Amino acid sequence: MTDGLDGLAGWIGRARTASGLIDPWPAAALTAALGRDDLPGPGAELPPFWHQLYGHAAVHAAATGPDGHEARGEFLPPVTLPRRMWAGGRLVVHRPLRIGEAFRKASSVRRITPKQGRQGPLVFVLVEHRFETDAGTELVEEQDIVYRGPATPQSPPVRPEPGRWRRTWRPDPVLLFRYSALTYNGHRIHYDADYAREVEGYPGLVVHGPLLAKLMLDLVRREQPDRTVRRFAFRAVSPLIVGDELVVYGEPASDVVRLWVAGPGDRLAMEGEAHLSSAGDAL
Repeated sequence: MTDGLDGLAGWIGRARTASGLIDPWPAAALTAALGRDDLPGPGAELPPFWHQLYGHAAVHAAATGPDGHEARGEFLPPVTLPRRMWAGGRLVVHRPLRIGEAFRKASSVRRITPKQGRQGPLVFVLVEHRFETDAGTELVEEQDIVYRGPATPQSPPVRPEPGRWRRTWRPDPVLLFRYSALTYNGHRIHYDADYAREVEGYPGLVVHGPLLAKLMLDLVRREQPDRTVRRFAFRAVSPLIVGDELVVYGEPASDVVRLWVAGPGDRLAMEGEAHLSSAGDAL
């Protein structure tokens, strides 16, 4: 493929590491932002997917791109397509991280895949994050990042069927700002409405894909608090905009829960699946 997509293979295998402690404050701040009252205390298990609060590289002002992300060509490849989106991901938990625990995070670019979509070229970048402690590898996350051309109107699929579990949310700009800050996410589509509309072509501020994933897992925690997530996978389908009411659905079946997020008109925004173990099972 052309259009600046050549020569990206050199970024496969690029790696960086970080280390630190699972500090209680970010977990307490996200607990409050989500309207929960169960602050995780010292030694408590970190809720699933909340590892994304920790281990971020500090991005120098000079290394920041116009979209607010770290400039391309630093850790991630120099893809020239203008829009970056989180397309999905997978999580395997060997043992939940705990508040106060020391960790090491190893990140690497595992795969770069140019494709030709119906609306133009795409580049998928698979990034792996491994969290380790003195006991070994605790969890492994894979992120699917997609780069694409300018926004074009699409008709997302409708998913009208209800799940046995459901919870309604209406994300507002304050929640998006707090989540961006807690996860060190500088992407301007989440807090700069003019940029989101005029540069990337969205009708307003965009709700973070990983935040939607956390809301799906939050539903699992509320419905089955004594279960532990072993594996989780999700796929983004269509963006949600601030002010849109969304519904998170869950359909449990033994140790597996199908999850999805629907926006206005029952249009599908995200779908996923969580595999659970009982509270007494060894991970």
